[in-house]
Amino acid sequence: MGADGGGWRGAGPTMAAHLGAAAAEALKMAAGLGVREVCARSGSLAEPVNKTCSGERHRGIHAAVRKHTAARVKFGLRSSPDAGEDGCALAIGQQQCLEDCKFNVTAKTFFIIHGWTMSGMFETWLDSLVSALQEREKDANVVVVDWLSLAHQLYTDAVNNTQIVGKTIARLLDWLQENPLFKLENVHLIGYSLGAHVAGFAGNHVHGTIGRITGLDPAGPMFEGVDPSRRLSPDDANFVDVLHTYTRETLGVSIGIQMPVGHLDIYPNGGDFQPGCGLSDVLGAIAYGTIGEVVKCEHERSVHLFVDSLVNQDKQSFAFQCTDSSRFKKGICLSCRKNRCNGIGYNARRIRHKRNSKMYLKTRADMPFKVYHYQMKMHVFSYKGLGEVDPTFSVTLHGTNGDSEPLSLEMLDLIGLNATNTFLVYTEEDMGELLKIKLTWEGTSQSWYDLWKELRSYWYRPVNSSQELHIRRIRVKSGETQQRFAFCVEDSQLTSISPGKELWFVKCTEEWQKRSVSNLL
Repeated sequence: MGADGGGWRGAGPTMAAHLGAAAAEALKMAAGLGVREVCARSGSLAEPVNKTCSGERHRGIHAAVRKHTAARVKFGLRSSPDAGEDGCALAIGQQQCLEDCKFNVTAKTFFIIHGWTMSGMFETWLDSLVSALQEREKDANVVVVDWLSLAHQLYTDAVNNTQIVGKTIARLLDWLQENPLFKLENVHLIGYSLGAHVAGFAGNHVHGTIGRITGLDPAGPMFEGVDPSRRLSPDDANFVDVLHTYTRETLGVSIGIQMPVGHLDIYPNGGDFQPGCGLSDVLGAIAYGTIGEVVKCEHERSVHLFVDSLVNQDKQSFAFQCTDSSRFKKGICLSCRKNRCNGIGYNARRIRHKRNSKMYLKTRADMPFKVYHYQMKMHVFSYKGLGEVDPTFSVTLHGTNGDSEPLSLEMLDLIGLNATNTFLVYTEEDMGELLKIKLTWEGTSQSWYDLWKELRSYWYRPVNSSQELHIRRIRVKSGETQQRFAFCVEDSQLTSISPGKELWFVKCTEEWQKRSVSNLL
């Protein structure tokens, strides 16, 4: 992974004990599955030639230790999107380095900050992110922050090193600001896992305010619930956006932080089970020895979502503001009114006066991750024989671009009579304009006791115990376009549906109400 921690000074043995053996093991599983050797040319951070540019004097043994530790942080300016390119070493106070490396002081500058590592090597995602940034922003400076020697430690030690790494980045930025053409507003720090908190500490210590920080599944252990000064927070940049992809506890610890820590906090798929990662079968993964790969997949999905936002500009994903994941799963939160929806990853935009805004979306298992969200409101005006067992429904959408697969309706509440039942469905392909909807009752899941009751009812009370629902209308709203449609039952004389049957709906001719997303943003 890069299951990182943040900058807790003095966390030491007490916090290590709190983590526990199980938590430490989970972190080990998620970290250090790197492939490539450490860059050779990203030279060590040199002592500034101009002593005043660092803004600090080193005195005594503690200062000497800090100086030595900071010297283990390296900055490599990548000049090519080619995987494996080492980068040109930058050093504080060394103007010649900027000239030799062709650093563009007026361009956007990205800093990529890795997380905790068990291998001491860069992970494969780093080259993908460098390449995507250089392809999207061709004139930008892309700097890789190499603190591998400080991250390749016990987790608690790596956590304690994050403050030093963050301050070292801040020193570099302060020195760069001596050139009036260099603007902090053009700086974008991108930190993965523990690196997200490093970015926060850099933003906290720099003189001025950084333009943007993106936290890619910031590390949870030793950061959950702590004071904002000890973790990534909205105070660290003009805009702090965060992707949370692994907030579910495994072996007693949440690898990614659960709490919102930015202006905009996005939880793809609720922030826990990511499609294609297989974490739904945790026990099986442990049994087969694959839990490390599963955890890495969940945690690292944040990076791949960010890369996707850079390279697939025609497939931009949108997230929707909601109070919690449960309400989002009900389809309640697909509004774009009053800035309630936003792009994700690189395409996220700052909304003034908002902090800790929680947003949700569904994704595919592979890149491009974009899906198409639909809210469905189904009004049941009569039913018979349901009891306390919920029916199992699916819908098939028929649009101008084709037909969807049957989509399950997740029942989070009991079906209500004379009430609006709301559901969320999503498709991996753009259906275009919806034309028809097929509602199918797949049947009910019954226990042996339920079946026995039905048999007794059949033999001893020969009354009609069939199950039926009467539905006249389904209202649909597209999250991506914000269009609304009303679909009426195709045959007004046939409004009932029972297990194993289907019901067709077509657009209600008197209620063709469309509202474009442009009118709502």
